[in-house]
Amino acid sequence: MSVFNGPVDFWRNTEVGGTAPRRYSSNRVIHLQHNTQYCPPILHAIHTTTIDMRRITVRRSPVHGRGVFALCALRAGERIFEYRGKVTTWREASRHCESRADCAHTFLFGLSDGRVIDGGRGGNGARWLNHACNANCETVEIDGRVFIDAICDIDAGAELFIDYALELESDASDETRLMYVCRCGTGGCRGTMLGVGA
Repeated sequence: MSVFNGPVDFWRNTEVGGTAPRRYSSNRVIHLQHNTQYCPPILHAIHTTTIDMRRITVRRSPVHGRGVFALCALRAGERIFEYRGKVTTWREASRHCESRADCAHTFLFGLSDGRVIDGGRGGNGARWLNHACNANCETVEIDGRVFIDAICDIDAGAELFIDYALELESDASDETRLMYVCRCGTGGCRGTMLGVGA
């Protein structure tokens, strides 16, 4: 995701439920319906990391650091890809983060069962999704897996966003809260990557 300079951070899934999980191989989705009207197979971005059957790409974001961008039009309700990484405990993920020389990037996604997906270990391009208060994508948790779905039609070339809805300990200082300033610039920006009421 974005660069965080602070304690181990995480995303909160916005929805639990949905359909049965589908089979995935490596970082490429193998079950997606291919519609040449929406996603011509010849699309490719030079000097970028392309994932998920060339429907999305990771490149420099005008919002912050790297971001994920649509290479073709995506429809509302479309499952785009899975947030991949090592599934572990918060304690182990925190230990791993603290043992690294550079702990500025954290790619941790909290699951409803208390575990975490560490996208920094064995993850895919989903870890580079940036935050926006008015996001165009949402996360869906199904059986301990997290998927990214479009919540509106997304044009080719547009950056994909989710609402991080980060949570902090209730006794977090104002200084700590300021580390989570939002840079999305969208209408209705709440000024923070923290969830409503956090």
